[in-house]
Amino acid sequence: MMPASLRLLFLLILIFSGILLSAQEGEQVKDLKESLAENGNEEEDISDLTDQLDFFRKHPIDLNHTHPEDLKKLICLSPLQISSFFRYLSQNGKLIDLLELQSIPDFDLETIDRLLPFVTLSPATAYSQLNLKNLYQQGISQVMFRYGRLLEQQKGFRNLAGSRYLGSPDKLLLRYKYQYSDILSASLLLKKDAGETLFNGKPAIDFLSGNIALYKYRRIRKLVIGDYSLQFGQGLSLWSGFSFGKGPDVTSVASKDIGLKAYTSTNEGSFFRGIAGTVQLFGNFYLSPFFSFRKRDASLTVMPDGTSSLSTIDESGLHRTQTEIKNRKTLQQQVYGLVLQYIGDQFSAGFVGYQSSYGHSFTNGSPAYKRYYFAGRKLSNMGFHYNYTFRNVYFYGEVSHSINGGTAILQGAMASLSPRLSAVFVYRNYDKDHHNFFSQAIGEASETANEKGAYLGLNFSPHSHWKLSVYFDYFKFPWLKYRVDSASSGYEVLAQLRYTPSKKLQITARFKTEHKQQNPDAGSLVPSLVPLLKTNYRLECNWQFHRKFKSQQRIELVQ
Repeated sequence: MMPASLRLLFLLILIFSGILLSAQEGEQVKDLKESLAENGNEEEDISDLTDQLDFFRKHPIDLNHTHPEDLKKLICLSPLQISSFFRYLSQNGKLIDLLELQSIPDFDLETIDRLLPFVTLSPATAYSQLNLKNLYQQGISQVMFRYGRLLEQQKGFRNLAGSRYLGSPDKLLLRYKYQYSDILSASLLLKKDAGETLFNGKPAIDFLSGNIALYKYRRIRKLVIGDYSLQFGQGLSLWSGFSFGKGPDVTSVASKDIGLKAYTSTNEGSFFRGIAGTVQLFGNFYLSPFFSFRKRDASLTVMPDGTSSLSTIDESGLHRTQTEIKNRKTLQQQVYGLVLQYIGDQFSAGFVGYQSSYGHSFTNGSPAYKRYYFAGRKLSNMGFHYNYTFRNVYFYGEVSHSINGGTAILQGAMASLSPRLSAVFVYRNYDKDHHNFFSQAIGEASETANEKGAYLGLNFSPHSHWKLSVYFDYFKFPWLKYRVDSASSGYEVLAQLRYTPSKKLQITARFKTEHKQQNPDAGSLVPSLVPLLKTNYRLECNWQFHRKFKSQQRIELVQ
């Protein structure tokens, strides 16, 4: 029996069965998608993951003529495995057969099985076959239309003074994507959220996004006109879009930066709009200049002298109420800069420098915890990142500095200690006055500031049917936070055991606990911070009882 002093918040039992027309999505893909969802990423962000894998199924990567940046797009490979692959090619030459992957260190049978649907040894010369006829006949066009509506009336649609949703409860999404081999793409996206107006008010289309992209043309590795994202290093200096962070796959804490990428997500906050490119200067040196100008949602405050100031930018993209519509596109944002990289097989490094300027000034506000927040209209950032593989150890790190502000440092190492044991260690130290609007590095807080921490993760396979994943993350916050009026600390632990007796049956048990601190409730006699605890228990069974049918059951307890 559970002690009476512990309150059970809710008991959730999910038992369901589904039909899978394609069984090629591995458990690692599913784990990472779940990690994204648990971290609050939108469903559309997660769908980008599936779209990317679908493309590589139809256009496999030629392993004898590939680039580290291409393999980083395959989430089934860790940075250490990618480095081991290129070291093997440099020592042994090109692959003769895909079965040769078994000879590469750090490549186990499970990894190879997940990799095979997305790779080949038969290159396609796309530019030699480029003409209008092939653009039409061989190009792939995808059109997706999605409609959704909650049957139960939400609170926002009731007559609430000043906060009533002005639009309909319908959710609409229309997306068109065109892809010709791996050298040309285009996309167009239109979106309406529940509560937003359509045709009856302004704007007629709430969110419109699109781009045209060219790849691998002579020295131009990438060129994107329109909406794009930038992902460099470990996310400290410059990273837009989603990142995986902590999850049951402990290797996911080492970010795999892919640089410039055409933006196709429906997230209305995390992208740049303008023009960007990546050019090969000479040898392994690449230069990525970029320019972006767009209008952001922000709440402005009129100061006594008549000027307007702001404290935060709204990332939700929702325009349902009079206030949200009033705040729509009230802030101009201009970002420009460049990234210089050296990308080798065993060693890579890069320098990042850019400036972001805004139409109104930020103020750090009166609450004490906002004392070190950014204030002003212009912010300049610079950073350095690297990764280096020495034998069976992959070292990586990044340092980011905001001009007239603080510094953030991240250092990690990933090692294959034996064929059955691998480990990851990450240390981070983010100054309380480190300012960055485009940062997505590992951390417990939403911003890379006011945090110190150490992460240790282990993957252990005592037997081919068993796999144990464990991580421990300790963190502390030297300065105040929202609802935390003094320095605080905490830790997070996850342990997952997976049993796979055959390819058709898999049983997973997971335990996760988080310990944090916050202010006591109003009226409490406790003089200091109180613990905030959350624990998850999960038991899951996946059984593919037929070639086209798969059953999944899950029991989860959140305490």
